[in-house]
Amino acid sequence: MSPYLGLVLAYLAGSIPAAYIAGKLTKGIDLRQHGSGNLGATNVYRVLGAKIAVAVLLFDAAKGALPVLYFPRLLDPSAVTAASATWWSIAFGIAAIAGHVRPVFLLWNGGGKGVATALGVMLGVAPWIGLMVLVIWLFIAGVWRYSSGAAITAFLLLPVLALLTKADYNFVVFCMVVSGMILSRHRGNMVRLWRGTEPKIGQRKEPAG
Repeated sequence: MSPYLGLVLAYLAGSIPAAYIAGKLTKGIDLRQHGSGNLGATNVYRVLGAKIAVAVLLFDAAKGALPVLYFPRLLDPSAVTAASATWWSIAFGIAAIAGHVRPVFLLWNGGGKGVATALGVMLGVAPWIGLMVLVIWLFIAGVWRYSSGAAITAFLLLPVLALLTKADYNFVVFCMVVSGMILSRHRGNMVRLWRGTEPKIGQRKEPAG
């Protein structure tokens, strides 16, 4: 497989809108018009419930993990070296995150925040760092009860974690790119957190009708 084809496939995989599909299949609604309007597991939880949210979360994480774990194995060995395959793996992860936040299947409108997909990417590329990001998210979410605040904190610390684990410069830059992608999608959440209007985990909003 050409690595460029891999990029396209990773982006298309990331573009599969699990939260949108879940809303349509379970209650016949467009989740972009309910709750926070975000196509992510947190909004699925608020509107559709915990079981569906877990399924969406796992699917979104898999969209990030599978391309970085398995696409490099499919690359044409005459086109890439073992070293470059690692960086193509990272590129596949970025493409998957980009697909999630700007999904082609929804005409690039209304993607999620990318947290679960980015976590899947990190677990695939650097499992220990991915686990640390997950633990930070779970701890902050458990104490503070803000899903967005937990995600912002965890991915803000992602480049720091890379530095603490003595990762090379290029990987630190990659972590900065992922961090920037996630933080940029949480600008509105940051404003609401500052104003004290951000809903906490457990504040469910049922769809009208």
